[in-house]
Amino acid sequence: MTWILFAFLTALFRSLTDVAGKIGLKNMDEYVVAWALNFFALPLLLPLLFFIEIPEITPGFWLAICVSGSLNIATAILYLKAIKSADLSLVIPLSTFTPLFLLITSPIIIGEFPNIFGLIGIFLIVFGSYILNIKEKRNGFFAPFKALLNNKGAQLMLLVAFIWSISSNFDKIGLQNSSPVFYGIIVNVFITIGVTPFLLIKSTKSLKQIPKNLKSLIPVGLFHGLMMIFHMIAISMTLVAYLISIKRTSAILSVLFGALIFKEKGLQERILGAIIMILGVLCITLF
Repeated sequence: MTWILFAFLTALFRSLTDVAGKIGLKNMDEYVVAWALNFFALPLLLPLLFFIEIPEITPGFWLAICVSGSLNIATAILYLKAIKSADLSLVIPLSTFTPLFLLITSPIIIGEFPNIFGLIGIFLIVFGSYILNIKEKRNGFFAPFKALLNNKGAQLMLLVAFIWSISSNFDKIGLQNSSPVFYGIIVNVFITIGVTPFLLIKSTKSLKQIPKNLKSLIPVGLFHGLMMIFHMIAISMTLVAYLISIKRTSAILSVLFGALIFKEKGLQERILGAIIMILGVLCITLF
């Protein structure tokens, strides 16, 4: 059961990436941090190419790289915009909406259909998101949903979750037409290259500030690179559904880090909401 350790390490470094990203956003904009997240992961990822067997690559691989890579260029920036504009403990749990959206996109793209557990998972994820803002209930029964949907960070994270539900299907195609490790490395290189023009165009004033902020930017990439490595190790040892279910516990860690490091309020309801949403993810991914 060694894969469980690697899966939890994946969740830990996913959460630490979020924390480091929010710290980096204090001095730099989301374009710089998105670039740093991917660029500074490369020194950890690229050397792996010398230690793995290069798989046979079939045409579906390039389709997956182009589609998923392009979509994840957008999510890399939108994700950081979300955590910049709202509490980690509020927006990160909303990333668990991806499995819910997959129930819509997977039947269309790869012909996978949900069962009764998928419907239970939908209920739990939606109910958990309600609990995240339960304090707003005093303003009406639907007030928690209204407060969530009116929050810019929440809106952006829900958009990211939806885009991920599309890119995840193409990731699956990419894995099937190569190998998990090789695909993970190449798609990260693609995203790094794709984010660079946004950095050069949108952050011309910030470019000069990068050397002064390396202490906050390098950890973002290192944590992301470690997350990718542990993710790829775990995925080679177990089923994807098992890995993703444990990886989503990063939402709970991010809620805790949000309270401990950034002094965010509402810890109890947000922890409870995140746990309920992860239970929904378990229903969808495991069954």
